[in-house]
Amino acid sequence: MTGFLFELSFLLAAPVWLLMILAPGWGPTARIAGSPLTVLPVLVVYLALAVPVLPELWTAVSSPDLGSFRELTALPDGAAAVWAQVIAWDLLIGQWMYREGRRLKVSALLMGPLLVLTVLLSPFGLLVFLGVRGVRARRAGPRPSTGGAVPSQARR
Repeated sequence: MTGFLFELSFLLAAPVWLLMILAPGWGPTARIAGSPLTVLPVLVVYLALAVPVLPELWTAVSSPDLGSFRELTALPDGAAAVWAQVIAWDLLIGQWMYREGRRLKVSALLMGPLLVLTVLLSPFGLLVFLGVRGVRARRAGPRPSTGGAVPSQARR
């Protein structure tokens, strides 16, 4: 069962990744990628894997050290739970990158490979995207205020 859940965690996230990479301009893609609910099925798998190893998981996160983390990941459910958690957070990062890329009008030809890199090695993909985002944001100028307050010059 653990092997099935390990594989299922990625299979549940894959459709969202495929939409963001292969159909970024399709209307439903933006709605789907804009929802944090896409990660819920993966989190259900995470819970199914994490509950049986909760004592070991708690030890690994409440007093983190390499030894307790090794003990957790030596357990099949422990390693699979960590994998499901990584899949869930990577998906949320990818969705944020997709939305930011669209907001900043980053080409789909650039975003596609960045999202693939993020699926495979999320820290590298995120770092590259943050660089791209910084360059694009500088070129776009200052971001409009979202706080609802009216700038002093606009009130005159």
